[in-house]
Amino acid sequence: MKRCLTIGLALTALCAATALAYARPPTVMNSPGYDRRLQESRKALGESQTTTPANAAVAKPKHSKKKQSN
Repeated sequence: MKRCLTIGLALTALCAATALAYARPPTVMNSPGYDRRLQESRKALGESQTTTPANAAVAKPKHSKKKQSN
């Protein structure tokens, strides 16, 4: 009985320790100015349009294997 209790407590402690490992440090916080500039830069990138050439040259496949003669 003591062995099962010890194993159970050990597993509980292990689970609690892994849950705390993903906690966010207190120095991480939201910055309204940074978020605003980030949104503006993403909006600017979304509005810019890139053009692709209409007649893009297509490379012909290269046949490097030689056929064997019988």
